[in-house]
Amino acid sequence: MNTISYLTNVSFGLGAADLLADTLQELGVSNPLVISDHGVKAAGLLERSAFEFLKTAPTFLDVPSNPTESAVAAGLELYRQSGCDGVVAIGGGSPIDLAKGVALLATHDGELERYAAILGGVARITSAVAPLVAVPTTAGTGSEVGRAALITLDDGRKLGFISPYLIPRRAICDPELTMGLPPYLTAATGIDALSHCIETYLSPRYNPPADAIAVDGFKRIWKALPVAYADGSNVEARTELMMGALEGGMTFQKGLGAVHALSHALGGLKEAKLHHGTLNAILMPPVLRWNVEVDAAAEKVAYLERLAGLESTTLADALDDLNRRSGITSRLSELGVSRHVIDWVCERAIADHSHATNPRPLTKEDYAAILESVF
Repeated sequence: MNTISYLTNVSFGLGAADLLADTLQELGVSNPLVISDHGVKAAGLLERSAFEFLKTAPTFLDVPSNPTESAVAAGLELYRQSGCDGVVAIGGGSPIDLAKGVALLATHDGELERYAAILGGVARITSAVAPLVAVPTTAGTGSEVGRAALITLDDGRKLGFISPYLIPRRAICDPELTMGLPPYLTAATGIDALSHCIETYLSPRYNPPADAIAVDGFKRIWKALPVAYADGSNVEARTELMMGALEGGMTFQKGLGAVHALSHALGGLKEAKLHHGTLNAILMPPVLRWNVEVDAAAEKVAYLERLAGLESTTLADALDDLNRRSGITSRLSELGVSRHVIDWVCERAIADHSHATNPRPLTKEDYAAILESVF
């Protein structure tokens, strides 16, 4: 078992889930609200002995694949009705992000919109956020150590809520919880984590420590993902994937880029339920091809290509091939996205907090061209 103190305290390793009860006690949480989802429950993860003590705890499972304002409100109502004093999130990025919304509004007055980053909400979020412990069951979003939550408001805007106080008080990362993840979700969540490492590394902000973490995460995920996809019970590959995802979450404090600006916008569409990791997988190759037009980004991409052992192909082409081998489509239209939303999506991408840290400044027309290339 390993304890990592970086941004928050992280318990990492096989069997780490057994520490949850003691962790809550250390935080002074005696009546937690459990936030998970129906998929996690169906997989039997909530029945594990490590979570036996939570059987009588109030539990909220109605978490959409892209967390919504209305789901936050429903979770908050259960939190208040049950007299809870903290939150435990068990699942992927969606339950963890939704739990951040509940923990925020449990102690902060007003509508959720008030705390959105692009609306000046960062300064309004205080240390009063309710205690949150995150237990990821996928190796993907890195939300267990991330300072942001992405939540779709009732009017369709998918906004970022960002504050160091939204970082969970504790993260418990147990690779054993990811062993039963199906191959497709292993790939989609793993490529999501890979996108965090790549976009952070390419971000023009100056942060060498974040760059170093991003590069290490990239190496781990690039090597482990094909192995975990082929053999989900491979302990070493699952452990490396979870560490890579954790590093992706640690490092994207530096800022992401156009991949996430677009995937956040697409995730706000009401006409299609789109998986965030799948969107990032589709969008990474074309965005990379645009970004290498900037010399600084081209040098960094070339370095990643050397680390990945790519001698006769580009990173963008290799990512296209990884998607194909993982059963991930290259076309947004196959996910139910219609061309008539392009203008709306591009406007939302320009307004997204990740837009500003893309290495190549992009216009609305640039975003439209990227989307057209993957329709």
